[in-house]
Amino acid sequence: MIYLDHAATAPVPRAVADAMYQVLTEQYGNPSSQYPFGSEMKKRAESWRQAVAALLDCPADRLFFTSCGTEGDNWALRAAVWQNRHVGNHIVTTAVEHSAVLECCKWLEREGCEVTYLAPDQDGGISAEQALEAVRPDTAAVSVMLVNNELGTVFPVADIARGLAARNPKTLLHTDAVQGLGTFSAKALGADFVTVSAHKIGGPKGAGALYIGPRVKNPRPLLAGGGQERGLRAGTEATAQIAGFAKAAELRLENRARDRARLESLHAYAREELLNIPDMVPVGAGTAPHILSVSLAGWPSQNIVNDLGAQGVCVSAGSACHQGKPSHVIAALKLPKRVAAGVIRLSFGPGTTEAEVDACVQALRRHHDSRMPML
Repeated sequence: MIYLDHAATAPVPRAVADAMYQVLTEQYGNPSSQYPFGSEMKKRAESWRQAVAALLDCPADRLFFTSCGTEGDNWALRAAVWQNRHVGNHIVTTAVEHSAVLECCKWLEREGCEVTYLAPDQDGGISAEQALEAVRPDTAAVSVMLVNNELGTVFPVADIARGLAARNPKTLLHTDAVQGLGTFSAKALGADFVTVSAHKIGGPKGAGALYIGPRVKNPRPLLAGGGQERGLRAGTEATAQIAGFAKAAELRLENRARDRARLESLHAYAREELLNIPDMVPVGAGTAPHILSVSLAGWPSQNIVNDLGAQGVCVSAGSACHQGKPSHVIAALKLPKRVAAGVIRLSFGPGTTEAEVDACVQALRRHHDSRMPML
């Protein structure tokens, strides 16, 4: 199998699985238990927190473990709106956010909030000026993702953070940085909330984290319960998943410079090879080195995904979270129908090779040459 869908989820290295297995079978104590076996697990959980915080370049006491990126996004938006309930009920976000942000915004709209959805340009870009112009005196929160999961577009979160200080210093800024974990410093970004997830960097599914900055005062918990995570995120700590998250973070931090250089080279190679296929066109102007979006214009993307899958090549027709539904991200670009219908995403990891890209290109050529366009 050739796996080119790392933006959906990344393979788990053996070292990560081993770290989790040890916790599951030997270090299985509850960190909230008061006897030494539990206390030792509490210490270990704090060391794992420090490992993940090192990858984010943030203070460990500002990082809170969650179950996933979706939980982090929902928690951040609701906490921001709650803190600024006396400022106003206006939210600014983009039309190309992950569904976790967009669906939460819809919930908040039903609860009385007003949401401005920023439209991207045809390359998928949104400028800091565009975001800041939408901010009003009653804007409680701005939520702009760091890296778009379908296009690889990198949004100017740090510029937005700096601009908010002048535009409306009370407005809180959230960024869904799930697709950018390992590429940024939370300190440098300047966002008040930063959402990340373990399984995008080779950690397990079921673990994530939310960075909460110092401008957030007494953040309102999303879940009520036993008072874990310093009273802010109830629920028994998923120690095995957190251990795996920490190990994956350590591996990414150790190899960060090498991996980025490899991915940038691979991205350029894949783009050139793919665009040599007849009727293949680029989609968006994404600069994230691990995500590449293209369109085989006229050939329906789901048919491409199914055919390549039968040949042992895994690519996607958008976010895995869409579960086959039309992509709101591609719709927001307002592309010609033939182009929009044929969009596929390739996404790479540290272990992806040029040979795997070559095999994908060959499979796409076979699909193009053996099937008539439908649009």
